[in-house]
Amino acid sequence: MERVVLKDVYFSYEDGFELRGISLKVHAGEVCAILGPNGSGKTTLLRCIYKLLRPFKGCIYVDGRDVLSLKTRELARLVGGVPQEHHPVFPYRAIDMVVMGRTPYLSLFSAPSHKDYEDAYELMKRLGIAHLAERPYTQLSGGERKLVLIARALMQNPRVLLLDEPTSHLDIKNKILVLRAVRRLCKDRKVAVLMTTHDPNEAMAYSDKIVLMNKGEVVFIGGPEDLSSELLSKVYDVPLKVIGYGNRRIVIY
Repeated sequence: MERVVLKDVYFSYEDGFELRGISLKVHAGEVCAILGPNGSGKTTLLRCIYKLLRPFKGCIYVDGRDVLSLKTRELARLVGGVPQEHHPVFPYRAIDMVVMGRTPYLSLFSAPSHKDYEDAYELMKRLGIAHLAERPYTQLSGGERKLVLIARALMQNPRVLLLDEPTSHLDIKNKILVLRAVRRLCKDRKVAVLMTTHDPNEAMAYSDKIVLMNKGEVVFIGGPEDLSSELLSKVYDVPLKVIGYGNRRIVIY
């Protein structure tokens, strides 16, 4: 089932940077890595899907519905997002942060139910962070916060999960923890994942599909097994080599 469909999407900033002719399909349960150097348009593309930016041409569909025609609450029930940076102000408990994901389903003066908290705790258990439930969010490490935000996004029960550089500022252990958790849960829930990354090895190891971008254009769409040393070297403007290592492929430089 196609969760996300982009057809010939164009977007332009006032400074002249453009997304040009982006077409893409991401299916249920598929992890799609949007790979590319700084300034290639990765985050801009996510923002268009999330309706934070409005393309001047083209169509974006989530579960067959035109994103640009959806109200904010409707979109929040279909698409969950985790930003690259999140700076909390109030010391909410971690479980309260997760329960906030139910906001699109609450009326103006209603409060989360006991079941919402039970569901949040179960989701935190599946992500391996149930022990953090009562901890103040402001006191968590970067990796712990990232997992809490992913849990919050999944509490929206979305069809699509957008992750903007989900491993930025994380150490190796927490990178692996976050990416494995995302992959496992989204396969189970049939959620389509689009995540941006600068790191070809992350894309190779954890995605089903790679979208390689450069200067606002898509230059490659395919599986990790099809991405070549020559194309990566050209896009990153540095010699890179893809080699086999065990049952996977890695990029060395």
